[in-house]
Amino acid sequence: MINRIKKKLLACQSQLYYEASLLRYSKKLPQLSVGDRWIVDTLKKEGAYITTLADLGLPSTRELLQASHRLLREMEQVSNSHLTHKLPQIYTVTSLPEFSIWGSNRKLFNIIENYIGLPINFHGVHLRKDFSNQHQFGTLLWHKDSEDRRIIKVIIYLHDVEEQHGPFEYVPRSLTSIPNFNGYRVDRKLKQSGYLGLNDQELAKILPKSACKSCVGSAGTVIIADTRAVLHHGTIRTEERSALFFTYTANPPKRPELCRQYWDDIFTIPVLSNTSVHS
Repeated sequence: MINRIKKKLLACQSQLYYEASLLRYSKKLPQLSVGDRWIVDTLKKEGAYITTLADLGLPSTRELLQASHRLLREMEQVSNSHLTHKLPQIYTVTSLPEFSIWGSNRKLFNIIENYIGLPINFHGVHLRKDFSNQHQFGTLLWHKDSEDRRIIKVIIYLHDVEEQHGPFEYVPRSLTSIPNFNGYRVDRKLKQSGYLGLNDQELAKILPKSACKSCVGSAGTVIIADTRAVLHHGTIRTEERSALFFTYTANPPKRPELCRQYWDDIFTIPVLSNTSVHS
């Protein structure tokens, strides 16, 4: 009992410090254009914003796409047709300049910093190929990420993504945020699952299918989402999906140990030697 009380007191103290930090830093946040402010406001309301590479207009996009497709061609052909649970193939490309330069763009940083409300940490980039699966497991389950109190994932589709490719799907934060009653129900079910996630049938007992937003889109679609705030997953797919995932939190994040995967060697770290897009 005493340990439980101490734990709750420490959590309250941490939350108060966090809120005070947000208040102090609010005067230092960078100025935004009207369009970029709209992105931040939409994130605060919905938890996600859908745009395109063309509309973002970042200067190094051409190099980013060329490097992405070159690495996708180099990914090993996986013989997994006999498996019921096909794990994604992931490259950690954080150290490659074609990815780090795009992800560190000042316009993008300013948008994300205004949303997170504190100095930010760009943790890294995953190039990810997801395979067809008939069963929900891992990130196919409805879940919330837990690296920090606010987490921004910038997801870029590298080819057209329709329903058969398993698009990113989320529930707008207004439907599951506390004190919304469904928010309590979702959080309780997630806790009961050991925070592994909920399948479609479990979520349907809380929210109707119409509450879920499916992010289909053409190649170059960009999804900016707070994956801590919104319940989300990748849907069951019958065809492969390839995408980039850029990850940002406050600096430092609440749980830095969960951010190591974006720069350590848990996944393959490729090289673009002798094939650089700048050569």
